Amino acid sequence: MTNSTSHSPIHVVGGGLAGSEAAWQIAESGIPVILHEMRGVRGTDAHKTDGLAELVCSNSFRSDDASSNAVGVLHAEMRLANSLIMRAADANQVPAGGALAVDREGFSAAVTAAIEGHPQITVVREEITGLPPEAWDQVIIATGPLTAPGLAAAIQERTGADSLAFFDAIAPIVHTHSIDMDICWHQSRYDKVGPGGTGKDYINCPMDEAQYNAFVDALIAADTTGFKEWEGTPYFDGCLPIEVMAERGRETLRHGPMKPMGLTNAHNPTVKPYAVVQLRQDNALGTLYNMVGFQTKLKYGAQAEIFRMIPGLQNAEFARLGGLHRNTYLQSPILLDRSLTLKGRPGLRFAGQITGCEGYVESASIGLLAGRFAAAERRGKAPSLPPETTAFGALLGHITGGHIVSDDEPGKRSFQPMNINFGLFPELEPGTITKPDGMKRFRGKDKALAKKQATAARALEACRQWLQASQ
Repeated sequence: MTNSTSHSPIHVVGGGLAGSEAAWQIAESGIPVILHEMRGVRGTDAHKTDGLAELVCSNSFRSDDASSNAVGVLHAEMRLANSLIMRAADANQVPAGGALAVDREGFSAAVTAAIEGHPQITVVREEITGLPPEAWDQVIIATGPLTAPGLAAAIQERTGADSLAFFDAIAPIVHTHSIDMDICWHQSRYDKVGPGGTGKDYINCPMDEAQYNAFVDALIAADTTGFKEWEGTPYFDGCLPIEVMAERGRETLRHGPMKPMGLTNAHNPTVKPYAVVQLRQDNALGTLYNMVGFQTKLKYGAQAEIFRMIPGLQNAEFARLGGLHRNTYLQSPILLDRSLTLKGRPGLRFAGQITGCEGYVESASIGLLAGRFAAAERRGKAPSLPPETTAFGALLGHITGGHIVSDDEPGKRSFQPMNINFGLFPELEPGTITKPDGMKRFRGKDKALAKKQATAARALEACRQWLQASQ
């Protein structure tokens, strides 16, 4: 870390994952930061505390497999780039099979302590109600999908474009002691062992066909929350409410979050469950488990009644029921340049979910990039953009231009929030993948896995070279 304080500060608005990561990257480069966070002065509909980087949905950072999973590659790249978010996640992990999941309170506390304890960072608890003044010549807005109305209106007025929106639903959390382990059992899918895990990191609740059909019927018939002016807003497909999935077809859930594959009922090994509900550890003590894939917009009374239909949860006590909040994001391909700067306003950047990425690590990674870009400009240098072959570059490319252009509405119609995935990476060079010696057929799953592995290896090597060159 450079201890120079000769530079004027860079302002970061928003203390979520993206804002915290942006502030950390800037400060670690030796440039002072003022981090503005409104929680502590004004709350949101989803947050429960005023801690920085509070997780309001799942506690999972998803797969930590950097060899053949795109989000695992992003994890690895962030670690290479000295990510505070990944450091705090690694220090507060809880067992979750092949995923990296965290104790949400410990994670937020670690991020908060690091930010508040950094000599180059000043945290100011206040609400920014309009666009930052011109005197703040380097600013990152990372206020996320829960941007306060005043600032959101100012952004909308400045850009002249309507913000797009989608609903994001929150999954319920169950007290562990209320789960009936005479019915349920511990097992990770395919017994996979992940970071800090044992291969038995999930609690599984089995259903037979009759129980499954009754559960689906109840979901479809249940009352849901009123939408009022939000009615018609599209969902993000990666976070669909459970009842919306049920309405899309009777088998949708059984081939989605309730799929029984890779699981054997420890109490009745010879009978294959028709469907399985999985619960994942939510805190380090193991006293809370969240219902995997069970984001919901059901009314509270209906939630408790219907979810207690699940075998093993008939006496479930809920630490938190599911909820629904509105997420908004910019039409980034037409509003932001490749360094995340608002076109027509030099020095004003956006980061995190408000840019149109989806997911904790995706949001934090865009904060990481925005912080590095702003720090470079403060030092009088041009921002060094990550190669498109990296996970950083692939995600940045999606946000700032990886969409299908429409003739009548350029940059708008096809742009939707996206998790990192290998579909965002450039194709491999011809001849990169060759048939292994001794293998008669090289296609299907074997070839797909080899392609993912080669894409991942290429990404990590490109990231190392980029980081070394941009020091």
